[in-house]
Amino acid sequence: MPGWTTDMTTNNDITMATRRPRLDDRPLAKRIGLIILATDHTTEVDFQRMVASDRIGIYVSRIHYANPTTPENLLKMQPALTAGAGLILPGEPLDAIMYSCTSASVVIGDGEIEKAINAAKPDVPVVTPTAASVRALKAFGARRISILTPYVAETAVPMAEYFTGLGFEIDRFTCLGFSDDREMARIAPDEIEAFAVEAMAPGSDALFISCTALRAAGVAGSIEKKVGKPVVSSNLATAWACLSLCGDKRADRGFASLMTLPVPGN
Repeated sequence: MPGWTTDMTTNNDITMATRRPRLDDRPLAKRIGLIILATDHTTEVDFQRMVASDRIGIYVSRIHYANPTTPENLLKMQPALTAGAGLILPGEPLDAIMYSCTSASVVIGDGEIEKAINAAKPDVPVVTPTAASVRALKAFGARRISILTPYVAETAVPMAEYFTGLGFEIDRFTCLGFSDDREMARIAPDEIEAFAVEAMAPGSDALFISCTALRAAGVAGSIEKKVGKPVVSSNLATAWACLSLCGDKRADRGFASLMTLPVPGN
């Protein structure tokens, strides 16, 4: 090309090292993979704040998703899960993989998600927002719960059935009526807090705030102070579960009370 030359007759000497540098087993001690929606604004940011550290790395794969958030559209993500998992550090082991969509975890099923991800990453523990949230609620001993979601009713019904099917009593289920997850991510945190306080029934043992798009993790602690009960959000629950799988035993990570509890069975 004009202006370029391969002539190396300069005054610069190129010296090759006489030995190869020592390699660590991993750049970071622990590795968590995230499979998130192409439209997701929130999960990656939350995990960088709540989970990533100088010993835990976060590695992300995005899969196609097209709004609106309906059961039919959510189910369409299932075929992409195996390929998405396979793109996270191919050929290298992970300590956990989290699929970041609560409503899709309901319609696809926790077991089917685990099966699809393990097809690409055998034996890696799989975390879903639904299963992690159930474990979190049980860690608090919650049986009667209130639920706040940003969804339309069509998407909320399967979620209500999921929790009642696992033995929870739902005292109040509040929907905000959104069908676009990009708009869900734009709901102001102070608005999430205000709606959460309204959504909490007096007799409930805990409040569950569903949806990985919502910026609920950062205000969960403040909501707890106002309602006087534990608050579990999708991203809080998955972060909590993934940290446990990485052997993280810090007593307080500065978010909500969930982050101070051990994961049952771990």
